[in-house]
Amino acid sequence: MTPPDRIAELLDATREAFAEGSLIRLKLGGYHGPEAELKSVEVKKIATKAGDRYSFTYKYKTRDTIKNYEEAEALASLRAGLAEEFRSAQLSTTGFDLMFERNGAKQRLKRTEAEGRAAPSTEHNRAKNRPLTETGKPWLVALGLAGKNGQIRHDAQDKFRQINKMVEIFAPLIAGLRSEPPLIVDMGAGKGYLDFALYDYLATVVNRPVRIVGVELRAPLVADGNATAKASGFAGLRFEAGTIMEFDASGADAVIALHACDTATDDAIFQGIRAGAALIAVAPCCHKQIRRQMEAGQADSRLEPLLRHGIFLERQAEMITDTLRALLLELHGYRTRVFEFVSDAHTPKNNLIVAEKDGRQGRDRAAVLGQIAEIKTLFGIGEHYLEELLEQ
Repeated sequence: MTPPDRIAELLDATREAFAEGSLIRLKLGGYHGPEAELKSVEVKKIATKAGDRYSFTYKYKTRDTIKNYEEAEALASLRAGLAEEFRSAQLSTTGFDLMFERNGAKQRLKRTEAEGRAAPSTEHNRAKNRPLTETGKPWLVALGLAGKNGQIRHDAQDKFRQINKMVEIFAPLIAGLRSEPPLIVDMGAGKGYLDFALYDYLATVVNRPVRIVGVELRAPLVADGNATAKASGFAGLRFEAGTIMEFDASGADAVIALHACDTATDDAIFQGIRAGAALIAVAPCCHKQIRRQMEAGQADSRLEPLLRHGIFLERQAEMITDTLRALLLELHGYRTRVFEFVSDAHTPKNNLIVAEKDGRQGRDRAAVLGQIAEIKTLFGIGEHYLEELLEQ
């Protein structure tokens, strides 16, 4: 008896959904083909001048590539890919989902009904929902994001998308601050991408005056940042030279730090707590301090299979470091969330810790201290660097 051709069933359902206008997305995963950095492929329907097309987005580790196909070519490509290179696929339509899995010659297809979904727009060149829409600003040119023609450079598209996403996240958080105007301190500002973008958006689009100070150790970047702020007419934006711990953050309403390496993230959190900032937001980078303690071999022996491989040890160190940071923030009166703020296709350092002061200090303090102690004992950790700072 010939086994059913589940790939053909999936492609028939895809073709019908495409024709009916009910296709939301087809995603292929579990790739094991010859292209080393290819992660997945997503397919949707778009309308072009030449007619409706299947739009394939090939998602690589550091980039996306889009190709549009007519139906025959699209279905042939999908059939070949599902038969040889992709182990799974999910078809999402307005009325149902189909989950395909392949294990060698065995194929499985599972259908799940759905209700209340709307099909996405098929307009190919629809305007992107970005906070920053004007690309000819002086600061964009000065920071190398835009060319002299006022268009975002091809090699800066990912960076510009990332900055827009950060503004999309940070602007509502800052809008909730009560001070007028609020003071935002960016620890380890670098070239100040986020500072310029936030100031521009809040001052010119939202019409919310703010004061932003970028703290940066490298004097040339500070000088360049101040010159660009002046040329842009951003009177409330300035940069100061120095280390995170040297800066006086008193009066800061928000303390932020993006990709401050290892314990520099803890320095920024400590400065925010000490200043009584209403908002602390950090995107950590590197987690060496805790990893060194875990490598010393004091963790619970039952964790050995999880920690014997370097890549797993690294990921565990990241998770534990940031978990302890979140708990220590809760211990000092902050409601804390941790989430991915940009896709890992753009940067692997993509977790954001957001802490908002809500007066919970003292509430469940014993329980939080107990959780911290248990985690440290389990993984053989002596003390988190942020603990040391807070105990001073």
